[in-house]
Parts: sequence; C-alpha cells; structure tokens
Amino acid sequence: MLFEVWAPAAGRVTVHAGGGAFAMAPSPGRAGWWHAEAPAGHGTRYGFALDDGPVRPDPRSRRQPDGPDGLSAVVDFTRFGDGPAWTGRSLAGAVLYELHIGTFTREGTFDAAAARLPHLAELGVTHVELMPVCPFPGTHGWGYEGVSLWAVHEPYGGPAGLRRFVDAAHALGLGVVLDVVHNHLGPSGNHLPSFGPYFTDTHRTPWGAAVNLDAPGSDEVRAYLTGSALAWLRDHRIDGLRLDAVHALHDTRPKHFLAELSGAVDALAARLGRPLFLIAESDLNDPATTLPRAAGGLGLHAQWNDDFHHALHTALTGESQGYYADFAADPAHALAKTLRGGFFHDGTYSSFRGRPHGRPLDPRVTPAYRLLGYAQTHDQIGNRALGDRLSGRLSPGLLACAAALVLCAPFTPMLFMGEEWGARTPWQFFTDHTDPELAEAVRTGRRREFAAHGWAAEDVPDPQDPATRDRSCLDWTEPERAPHTELLAWHRRLIALRRAEPALTDPRWEYGALAAESRTVHFARGPLHIAVNLAGQPAELRLGRPAAGARVVAAWRPVSAPDEDGVLRLPPECAAVLRAA
Repeated sequence: MLFEVWAPAAGRVTVHAGGGAFAMAPSPGRAGWWHAEAPAGHGTRYGFALDDGPVRPDPRSRRQPDGPDGLSAVVDFTRFGDGPAWTGRSLAGAVLYELHIGTFTREGTFDAAAARLPHLAELGVTHVELMPVCPFPGTHGWGYEGVSLWAVHEPYGGPAGLRRFVDAAHALGLGVVLDVVHNHLGPSGNHLPSFGPYFTDTHRTPWGAAVNLDAPGSDEVRAYLTGSALAWLRDHRIDGLRLDAVHALHDTRPKHFLAELSGAVDALAARLGRPLFLIAESDLNDPATTLPRAAGGLGLHAQWNDDFHHALHTALTGESQGYYADFAADPAHALAKTLRGGFFHDGTYSSFRGRPHGRPLDPRVTPAYRLLGYAQTHDQIGNRALGDRLSGRLSPGLLACAAALVLCAPFTPMLFMGEEWGARTPWQFFTDHTDPELAEAVRTGRRREFAAHGWAAEDVPDPQDPATRDRSCLDWTEPERAPHTELLAWHRRLIALRRAEPALTDPRWEYGALAAESRTVHFARGPLHIAVNLAGQPAELRLGRPAAGARVVAAWRPVSAPDEDGVLRLPPECAAVLRAA
C-alpha cells in the first residue's frame, strides 16, 4: 500500500505500519511530500515519525480507533458498499434539522440516532444537519474542538457507523449535512504543527494562531482542507457541509479559500451527478458570501441568518442584553425588516459592535432560500449559562407562533433537535477533556464568562461533569404526552403545508402584505396569509378585503375566517395560516 505525507521541514520520515518501520523517500515533483510502500490493508494501524521523533497519527487519517493521540487506521471504503440508490436533495425547498449525535439519544451513537430517523421522515424534514463528528478527546463533547479533519469520532461509531447512518437516512429520503470546522483545531490531540505550517501568526483568532490560508506553505493547507471537504461528500456520501464561523478564515490571497472550495464542490457535484452544497456560518452579513463566483462572490450556497433569529427571539422573549439590544429596541420592526430583506444590520449601526455593520442583500440576485431561518440552534441554546431552550421560558402557544414564523417564512427553515415537540431537556455546554489542566481551564473559563453577567459560579453547570451531558440528552418519552404531542402535530402540519404549497417555497422576496405591529405579525405569500398573535390577549389583524372569507388551513387554536372587511380575530398566543378565496 502507498503511504504519503506532507512534512516539508523533515530530514527523515518513517512510516510505522503493521508492526514494521519503513523509510520514506521524497516524492518527485511534490515539494515537501514523502512516500513509501508498506504492507497494509483495511484496519492496519500506522503512523509517521519525523526525524526519529515519536510516531504521530496521519494528518489525513480516516480513522483514529484509539482517539486523537493514537495510531491511525487504514480504511477501505469499498467495504461499506454502495448504499441505497440516491440522487440527492437540493437545498431549494429544504427543511433542515440540526442534531448532535452524542445527545440525540442517550446511547450517543450513529446507530442509535439512525434508529430514530423514521421520526424525522414522518416529521417531514428533508435534511439532517449533523454537528461535527471529527475525533476529539474523551467520549462526549460538542465536537467543535475536533482534530484529524478527515476522520470520524470513534465513540460515535467511526467511519463505518457514519456510513450506516448516511445510508439509513438516504433510504428514508433524507439528505445529510455535516458541520465541519476549518477555522481552528482543538487544543488537545492536534499534531498538525509537527508536520508543517498548518497555522500562522500572521492572523489571530479567538483560538490563537490562524489556520494558514495565505502565508508560506498555504497551498498545501488549502489543499488539505479542500480534500477533507470533498472526502466527506464523496466517500461518506454526505449531501452538504455547514462551514463553522467562516469569518475566522483569514485569507488575503487574490482568490479566497471559500471561493476555491465552492468551485471544487460544484465540480464534484457535476461528476457525481447529484446536488452538493455549502452553508456558511458567518457574522459578517455580507451578501458576497452567497453571491456566485462569476459575479465576484464566494459562491457558497447558503448562510445562517442570525439576524432573523435575534429579531424573532426578542419578539418572543423580550430579552435585550448583548447583541439583542438593537433588535429589542423595536422587535416588530426588526422582524419585518428581516422578513423583507434578510439582514437587519445591512449597514446600520450596531451598538454591540460599536460601528456600522453588514451590507444589504440584492433580492434580484439572492433568492430567499440562500438564508437559513430558525428560532433555536445549538449556539443560541448551548451558549446560554444554563443551556435553556425556549420551551423553558415560553408557553406552548408562543412556541407554536415561533414555528409558524420559521416554517412559513421565505428562508430555508431549520429546527434544532427536539424543538418539534417543545423538548424541556436543556442543551448545555459539556466537554470530556482528558488533560486535567485543560479541563480545569475550561471549567474556570466558563464560570468566569458568566460571572461577568451576574451568574454565581455554582449555578453554571460544570462542563466536565458527566451529568451535564446526560441532562442534555433528549427525552424520547416526551412526545407521547401533552403539550408535546400537540406541538409535534403542529410542526408536522406546517411542514406538510410547506411541502404542498408552492407559495411557501417561492424563493422570491415578494409579499402580498407584510405588517408587524407590537405583538402581531401578518404576511401574505401567494394566496396564503400567515397571521401570528404573540400577545397574551386576543388580537384583531386587518388582513384586508381580499382576505375576506379566507379559509383557515392550519391554526394552533380554533380560529374563525376573517369577516367581510378582512379582519381576523386571533386568540392569545396563536398562529394561523389561511388561504384566500
């Protein structure tokens, strides 16, 4: 078997495979690369020693059976079979469902999660978005401190388990999106600096030195990240990638890494004959993120829209701290603005940042489905001190209103696991660092962070306590009892409507009406009117004479049709969808 590794500063490289040691030779025409033939096959453990140093795992390892610091293992993907026939699912018209393998079930494995996929198929979502699955220290964690960017966390089930999960999803008609982290690696188990200049001090990030995208040696680093992305899509049959915090990918080269990556993904999609896509997490509010490369953009296919979340969150909860302040000043205006044009901060002043922020979207070139809309995500729940969901603070009625706004808006909607039934389990920040000093640093840092906001240290869950992870696991008995059963039925009804009504997936930023006043929201898309009352008392919404006699097609509580003047009377904390005659 041919082994290869990039180690540009090494004078000698040895591959240790299957109990033997084999000297590697410089690869002709490939500066910094080394190669050697050694007897090996599926499952063979191996690693590389540089200049007679310790044996380290392969940077391009496909499996780390003993964790990030152990030897790598050869993976023969042909052993996994071809899987079910699958032609892919496009992002346009999609409904995404974000889940974390380690807490979606108490078992915390791919196989256990796959057994729950029929629930998601019945719910009606189109894609499952997995949080990161690269190896990280210990058993349980969020996954954002992963290392070995080509490998799969072994406690979840390793690469074979991931392929079984993907095959099971495809067999049910569900696409699979994977969250990948290119902006940093975890502090424990990261062996890349021993091999080459994967990081640079030219730029700094919240995690320290930046990933090297533009300093000397960056060609190979870019190829490493692009190769990893393509491997997930090709070898694991993943349908799309969510790119974590792309604003932390510092790149001053003429062609940005993300444009290079999107071009490579589009080319792979053409070769495979199925749609593939990239979804960015970005706090820049920059339309260029999803603008086509031919028009000077980065060519990514969609991006998360936190502005819609913030507007909706402040309207629902009244919270106004931190980055919510600008939205909380007038939640109705903020919600209407994001529904109409995507970004709230489109060049406006951001008090949280102390400067103007963002740029306006051009609705003529950016279809609405290129923005993801949501009421809850892993970040917006887990980065709270107690990891409390909206269900811990809001009534079932307000949760139903949130669902109507998310699932009937023009964006690509996304739910966070358990949201569909109003799960009461928290989703807290948890880690499983095996380094005692790092574990204590994370514990102390977390408590110090929230002490600045008035939290007592003893009230902030200990990330290293196994009970913190256990509390975060979904309780699958909840959907069998009230009010969870009713909320689940409501989500199923709204998703079915979205699938059946072309107006709800129309990518144009066009409304027959759009009004948000204090505690009510009304907008019309094609023949459908979406009306929401967030207030604790009944409300009258003037839908207009064209809506007189409109038929109620979905409502959280019994609602009568509008009167002859187009006035709709909504009960407290209620949402309804109506079809005009």
